[in-house]
Amino acid sequence: MTEYKETVTTSQDEGVDSTGAQVQQETRRVDTKVSADSRSTAANVVWYILGFIEILLAFRFVLKLLGANPNSGFVDFIYSITGVLTGPFDNIFGVASTRTGAVRSVFEPSILVAAAVYALIAWGIVKLMNVNRST
Repeated sequence: MTEYKETVTTSQDEGVDSTGAQVQQETRRVDTKVSADSRSTAANVVWYILGFIEILLAFRFVLKLLGANPNSGFVDFIYSITGVLTGPFDNIFGVASTRTGAVRSVFEPSILVAAAVYALIAWGIVKLMNVNRST
């Protein structure tokens, strides 16, 4: 929950203008401070981590589907990082592959399952953080 704290400072000045009439001037200054509590900050961190994981898994899915060369540095980097994330789900479904010339396109449903499971885990963690939050 984001908290807004307002501080109002009022000052009054009395004086005389150029015609000699009494003048009263009031100056108000409003300072607003915004602070997020630690739970919403932690929830944002969880969502950012999930977003990073989902982007990596999306890269893996597209690269496998398009038959990217696994000997390429970038492709190898993505496969090695995301292999740890998809490892627990590798044998749930079979892998469908097709070969068109030199390109071997692979459809791995385990990547989609991993993305869904990690999204559910992140959602559950955020919900657990908000269980005792007062409204």
